[in-house]
Amino acid sequence: MVKHQPLQVYERQLCLSCLTGIYGCRWKRYQRSHDDTTKWERLWFLVLCSTFFLILFWLYFWWEVHNDYNEFNWFLYNRTGYWSDWSIPILVTTAAGFSYVAFLLILALCHTAVGQQMNLHWLHKFAVTVVLVVTVISMISMEQLWGEEWDILLLSFQATGPFLHLGAVAAITLLAWLVAGQFARAEKSCFQAVLLLTYLTVLTALYLVPLSITSPCLMEKNNLGPKPAIIGHQGAPMLAPENTLMSFQEAIEQKASGLYADVKISHDGVPFLMHDNTLRRTTDVEKLFPERVGQDSSMFNWTDLQALNAGQWFLKDDPFWTASSLSEADWALAGNQSVCTLSEVLQLAKNSSKSILFNVRRPPPEHPHRESWINVTLHTVLQSGIQQQHVSHCDAQ
Repeated sequence: MVKHQPLQVYERQLCLSCLTGIYGCRWKRYQRSHDDTTKWERLWFLVLCSTFFLILFWLYFWWEVHNDYNEFNWFLYNRTGYWSDWSIPILVTTAAGFSYVAFLLILALCHTAVGQQMNLHWLHKFAVTVVLVVTVISMISMEQLWGEEWDILLLSFQATGPFLHLGAVAAITLLAWLVAGQFARAEKSCFQAVLLLTYLTVLTALYLVPLSITSPCLMEKNNLGPKPAIIGHQGAPMLAPENTLMSFQEAIEQKASGLYADVKISHDGVPFLMHDNTLRRTTDVEKLFPERVGQDSSMFNWTDLQALNAGQWFLKDDPFWTASSLSEADWALAGNQSVCTLSEVLQLAKNSSKSILFNVRRPPPEHPHRESWINVTLHTVLQSGIQQQHVSHCDAQ
């Protein structure tokens, strides 16, 4: 007599197949396991978590220093001689790396939630390692080349602290179900105690954090300090070409408390405004004087400087992504800007009763006014008739 065994019917588990397939390339049922995750894979989970928090910190840093992207681009321009908006590729690659690592971390947590053994595929391990190494190298490079920008982080927490705290509380609350599941499945009471104690410690710390947050978002209006003074460095370079008369006029219209200009001395003794050592980035010197592109701007006579266009580059390169927002009249005005003299901006500051700060650059050794550059600048200031108390500070380099 033949006994017939009933056929086993397996339910399709599409979500589980995708979960284990994407994370560890285990698409078949027999490749999965409910055994405990190995110590090696637990180590990789810690690496994944560390990479996530590190690249999250790096992404937050780059988002918060957006006001200084132009300074960073100028910093690299001085070293490469090529102008480009380097902030875009950095932001894109950082966001892509963060999204990838965050996706893998979510898959790992889902493995834990459904009791599946974690087994990260070697391709993912390689990619996570690359993201980790690149992020670490980027942060070390930033410390060496642009270390002062780290101070912005502490300052930014005064504005973002309350919102970051709410996000952290929401995240740790969402993890409660996962912690509860692990607690229920754990066979060792010691592990249960450590897990519960760790979670409660983190949760308690998060709920006590607001006691240490000092933010205008949480303060009474009467307790707020005085509004900080806004200084138009190079005018309003987001709205007009930097160090041009239009730029300083825009700064005044935006209620800036003062103006900040970079001053250089022409070969024939005329103080003018220019940030870079050369004229390549902010003028059309390549068109008018192609043989003098790399020459210091102080070695040009004022007649030659006056012939240059100092506005077309702003419309072409669009360093702050704001050129498209200009009106038709402002677009035409920006495109016709010329190199501005110190006398012109002093007269503008005088008429508007604004203070003005200088960053005076010393000419190169072969310059005829190498030794008298300070006197030339002071003479121009005195000739303008501006009140001395409005010239509050003068940097000399």
